[in-house]
Amino acid sequence: MMFLKSSFLSLTEWLECIQEQNEIIFVPSGWYHQVHNLEDTISINHNWCNAYNLHWVWNLLYEDYKVAKEYIEDIRDICDDFEGLCQRNLAANTGMNFYDFFVFIVRFALANVVELYHLQQPEVATLSTETAHHLVYNLMSIRNVASKMTTTEAFTTENRLCSVSEDNRSAFSNIKQILEEESFRRLSMTLSKAYDHIDRGQRSLKSSISYRKGCSSVICLKSDCNVVDYITSLVDEICGPEDLTRLIDSALSHG
Repeated sequence: MMFLKSSFLSLTEWLECIQEQNEIIFVPSGWYHQVHNLEDTISINHNWCNAYNLHWVWNLLYEDYKVAKEYIEDIRDICDDFEGLCQRNLAANTGMNFYDFFVFIVRFALANVVELYHLQQPEVATLSTETAHHLVYNLMSIRNVASKMTTTEAFTTENRLCSVSEDNRSAFSNIKQILEEESFRRLSMTLSKAYDHIDRGQRSLKSSISYRKGCSSVICLKSDCNVVDYITSLVDEICGPEDLTRLIDSALSHG
């Protein structure tokens, strides 16, 4: 064991630096890191997730859910809404529950579908191969996580959405409402601008980067954009992970 450990460490490339005031260090997913403060220090850390590590976030949430569920398993028979109580405890312990996470991935998926739709239009299709690859990867990552969620007790037929208020339910089930929300439009515009920035070496769309009323993409060149009709034609509502996987499958098959 010691030999294997030593051999592994001898092959490891170490990166070392001194972080100065007002500097930021980005640590990629899965990278081990260690910090040694040279003097009294105030450190601010921010955890993030994207398509690459989304499954890790779900796995962590699911493990915390199992712990929260185990703690109160003995009152299942006398609890009117056992799954709802599990989700409330999970949110209290972890900062989000399954429904919060589902709202997040639904909106992230829709933002990617919006952008992919615009990249398929003749005006920009030849300029966006790299971005399209990113968007497809994002959607496949979300689909893989959503497919795992379908087997959880929270989303079984008898529990699906039972513990979610009407307002929270519309946060992910009413697709048209989501697409027309200002907060979602800002999310989509941010995603679009981010990939435009990444892809700018291959394409230049400065003339089209503008806020077009009724559209959520900076690369939309059509005054009569019908992205809302397009997406609602794929799936009219999302009530659970199965609907989300169906939306993604339909969007990718149209591509």
